[in-house]
Amino acid sequence: MSEAQGPQGAGGGGGTQPLPVVERAESELDQSASAAAYDPPPTLADETRATRFWSPRRVPATVLALLVLGGAGLLLYDVAAVRAGHHAMGWRRDLARELSERPLDDTAVLVGAGVAVAAGLWLIVLAATPGLRAVLAMRRGDADVRAGLHRGAAATVLRDRAMDVSGVQSVRVRMTRSKVDVRAVSHFRELDDVRSDLDATLADGIRDLGLARGPALSVRVARPGRKG
Repeated sequence: MSEAQGPQGAGGGGGTQPLPVVERAESELDQSASAAAYDPPPTLADETRATRFWSPRRVPATVLALLVLGGAGLLLYDVAAVRAGHHAMGWRRDLARELSERPLDDTAVLVGAGVAVAAGLWLIVLAATPGLRAVLAMRRGDADVRAGLHRGAAATVLRDRAMDVSGVQSVRVRMTRSKVDVRAVSHFRELDDVRSDLDATLADGIRDLGLARGPALSVRVARPGRKG
């Protein structure tokens, strides 16, 4: 998940200030909780359906290809040597003897089978899932053009939008593929008013991101914690 923290409000100087530790009372949490009613824009009739980006996964593919190539090459060499009248390699004789003599309920056999099953399932998951969860697909108006937005960049844009709301001192934005979680600190104005403005501002900000699937929006506002 991407997380971004905003600078201090207008009263604090030109430099970026660290986010203060916020200590919230239970009553403030109850007042500040909000689940904004955000409706993503409807899909246009001529808009191409946007799909997630697929990871090339070059490292797992390369490792698997090298292992298969090495094993197949070694086995092929040994088989060719036996056909040519030479003795089989010791590892192949030992493996054949172990497979013929060792029972199926042996611990080593069960462990080896478990490792093989786990590796196979891992490869199936890699082949069947897109990956690149940090890249959000954007709406497509042209079938030949695809665009994506990194979650960190989207969280930064929404944080900057939230910092423009009057009364907001600092903001923390956590963004996933399905939800935008906003935690804001307000040093003046009523919490409900600040939260209402944040709901409207961030809902517009999410629409302006142009994402294919608009995430849900959750906003929480509280007062700064006491110092000392």
